[in-house]
Order: sequence, then C-alpha cells, then structure tokens
Amino acid sequence: MKLLYDFFPVVLFFIAYKLFDIFVATAVAIVAAFLQVTLFWLKHRRFEKMHLVSLGLIAVLGGLTLLLRDSTFIMWKPTAINWLFAAAFLLSQFIGDKTLVERLLSKQVSLPAVIWTRLNLSWVVFFIVSGALNIYVAYHFSEATWVNFKLFGMFGLTLVFIFIQAIYLARHIPQQNTDRESD
Repeated sequence: MKLLYDFFPVVLFFIAYKLFDIFVATAVAIVAAFLQVTLFWLKHRRFEKMHLVSLGLIAVLGGLTLLLRDSTFIMWKPTAINWLFAAAFLLSQFIGDKTLVERLLSKQVSLPAVIWTRLNLSWVVFFIVSGALNIYVAYHFSEATWVNFKLFGMFGLTLVFIFIQAIYLARHIPQQNTDRESD
C-alpha cells in the first residue's frame, strides 16, 4: 500500500496526461503532491523527506512548466530527483558511520562494511543512469513516449535493479543451518 501511496502523484499525472495534456497533468501532479504530503502529515504528524523533496521539485519545475508553457521543466523532474538521490547516497559514504543503504536496511540484514559500500555505490550508479536515461528519452522520443517511460519504464527499471540487488544480497547473507543432524 505504501508503494501505491508513494506513486500516487505519478499515477495521477499519467491518467491526467492520457485524458488531457502535459499541462493539466502537471497541475494535477502538483496538487497530488501537496495532498500526499498533507495527508501523510495528518496521519503520522511527521513528514517523509522523499515526499518533501518531490513536492519541492514538482512545485518548482511544474510551476515553471505551467508558467512558461514549456514541458521541458517537468521532464527534468525525474532526473533531478534521481541525481539528488545519487548525491545523497554518495555523500553518505563520507558522512556518518554508515552508508545510506546500510541505515535503511541494517535492521533487517547484517553484512560486512565492504558489502554495504558496494550496495550503496551501486545505488549511486543506478540513480545517475536512471536520471540520464530519463533525459535521453525526454529529448529523443515523443512526449507521449516519455510519459509512458516515466511511469512504466522507470518503475520497471527500479524493480529489475531491486531484484538484482536481492540476488547479490542473498549471496552475502549467512544462511542459518535449519537441518538437524540425523542420528
């Protein structure tokens, strides 16, 4: 359910685009992002950083899209978010005693520091490549193709990357011996 909640503005953007155009879709996404942050705060009495970053970027880049009637700005939003995440993951290598991926997953998984570093750096690379791929699609394909890529392509790439990460993690997680020795 959280995944759907996190993708709420993107899904509404997609639906509004299919029914209207990029400008209506952008306005819908801005409102949806404000609603997402507000509802989360009302329920939990706190904000999620990811929602706030996304809201800030969509408000600024979406606002410029609407004000200047230029879809280029909204097309840069996924890249801006991905590259901000890449920077956050990269900086976590040097700030604090744990990488960002370790902070997120260390309660569920115990791994050597070198594996946490590799995982963290793989997320940095993933976010950089995802951002670059978004710009490539935005500038080399139609607006409609970019909108489809934004929802399905980026989501699909993320799922594939997480699956690859899970396989990599499985190799490094110590297996508990649940088999009993036979007498």
